[in-house]
Amino acid sequence: MKNKVILLSSDQLGTGEPGLGEGLLETFFTLLKQQEELPAAVFCMNRGVFTLTESSFVSLQLKELEEKGLEVLACKTCVDYYELNDKLAVGKISGMADFIKLAAQYEVLTLS
Repeated sequence: MKNKVILLSSDQLGTGEPGLGEGLLETFFTLLKQQEELPAAVFCMNRGVFTLTESSFVSLQLKELEEKGLEVLACKTCVDYYELNDKLAVGKISGMADFIKLAAQYEVLTLS
């Protein structure tokens, strides 16, 4: 995983029942925390920025990953669009230029 960057473009994994999708995403990050090697970063865009708010159970897992050294980034355009500036519990504001640099350096694993 250390040679990957995760692109998170949704607040759930898969399509269908939102509660199930959020649970699956939380499970993904819970299991990721248990790995010896973490990805280089998680870049959240579109509805993926909602996972960084206190109202998302996923934010708890992402906060623990961030404490382990994983860089958690939020697309500024998306945060502004959804008016989440004051609601982020984890991660730091970033831009598409940063994602482009990451994508050029690492393999992108897209979760949506």
